Amino acid sequence: MDSSKEKNEKINETCKETADKNEPVNASPAHTEEKADAAGNAENAENCHKCDNDEKDGKKDKKSSEKEAKKLKSRITQLEKELEAAKSEAADATDKYMRVCAEYDNFRKRSQKEREGIYSDAAADSIKELLPLIDNLERATQYTNPEKVAEGVEMVLSTLPAVFEKLKITSFGEAGETFDPNIHNAVMHVEDEEKGEGEITDVFQKGYKIGDKVVRYAMVKVAN
Repeated sequence: MDSSKEKNEKINETCKETADKNEPVNASPAHTEEKADAAGNAENAENCHKCDNDEKDGKKDKKSSEKEAKKLKSRITQLEKELEAAKSEAADATDKYMRVCAEYDNFRKRSQKEREGIYSDAAADSIKELLPLIDNLERATQYTNPEKVAEGVEMVLSTLPAVFEKLKITSFGEAGETFDPNIHNAVMHVEDEEKGEGEITDVFQKGYKIGDKVVRYAMVKVAN
């Protein structure tokens, strides 16, 4: 029993010391209420401070969003202007392209017509010079006397050089000339010590050319 009593006394002393350091163990209801009000006020103050911070953060976010929206709107406006400018440039380029195509088509048709006209004019000039030869040949066929026919053909042939001269046609391919593969066509070859190397010995068909353009190659026989 004495031991239990001593233990209780020690516990009571410990509780008293704790109460002296902090507050009475058996606090009054009013004191407890005051503590609760203080705690509530502190919590309310903390909540208000938090609300103020949230409101400020919200305002900042709103301003930032409005600023970004203005930037986007400005960028969209700029892009729309650039798009309109690009459309205008594309339309101009398309118009120029269509004009060039139309001009080229007209040029092509005009050139083709001019070429056809040049060919027709050249053919007409050539035929005009050959008509007298045809007339003389027709007259020659009216003769029954062989000597007259031969005389008529000879007359026709005599007029050929003048006709060829007007048409700027020159003949080539004579015996004794040196073989030239650019204008001669060798159809026969013969070994002849009396002839030079590549010398033309016989001409089977004369050649003709206009300027530097060969109309017909001369058909010849070449020695050595």
